[in-house]
Amino acid sequence: MANKPFDNIDDQQFAELSLAGQNLPGFMAAQLDFASHIRNPELHPRPTDIEPRRMQIYLDLFFNNVNGFVTNTFPVLKSLMSEARWLQLVRDFFAQHPSESPYFLQVSEEFLTFLHNHPQTDLPEFVLELAHYEWVEMALDVAEDVDLPDLLEVTDSSSQVYVTPYCRLLTYHYPVQLLGPGHQPDSAPEQPTYLVVYRNRADKVRFMESNPVTHRVIDLLGQGSVHETVVSLADELQQAGVQLEQEQVAAQTKILLVQLAERDIVLGALA
Repeated sequence: MANKPFDNIDDQQFAELSLAGQNLPGFMAAQLDFASHIRNPELHPRPTDIEPRRMQIYLDLFFNNVNGFVTNTFPVLKSLMSEARWLQLVRDFFAQHPSESPYFLQVSEEFLTFLHNHPQTDLPEFVLELAHYEWVEMALDVAEDVDLPDLLEVTDSSSQVYVTPYCRLLTYHYPVQLLGPGHQPDSAPEQPTYLVVYRNRADKVRFMESNPVTHRVIDLLGQGSVHETVVSLADELQQAGVQLEQEQVAAQTKILLVQLAERDIVLGALA
């Protein structure tokens, strides 16, 4: 994927290039001065040949676009801090992060990478998990459309069911689906949070609270038939010390399949 010109150059590299500016063609030196000032106007002075009013238009245009995409993707994260703290976080991202993609829809993924690489010690520990959860919701919402099969009743255990590609199995230390200004736990609960985040046929992104076994069933259903899923799961449960006969596992799997089909997570059977 092609990078946006100069977008993967950090502040130190900008400074080094500026020192070597006399060896660059005039237009390249001007571009570097222009881009570095837009990226971080506090560190890099305004090019002297551009009047302040015109330069401010560019400063506002670039930053407001980035801030808009980030704000739209992470509304809950934004709600946990003051407006000033949020704007500072986005400005730090804009100034410091060497983005790899030129596409606006991937700005939010770049922001997630920035948070991972630059821990915000003054913010709650769960911030990175919350940001990842909100990003997954956005990514599924804008995912490219694919043709989905009609819902078929699975009556033959040798059938292989079709698991929607709009499904993500997520595990977090914190209950990210509950986080908000009124619920900010100081520490992670003893039990992890398991979620299935998916996009249904109505193109609505939803989540289902899950558990390790449900996660494993969905994973196995994507690899083999219903019967193979039951056999593998029964064996894994036995090894984990859970005493369930294969017939019991099959019955519970059938109930789960109905629940998954109702949510458009399991869409049908492959011929």
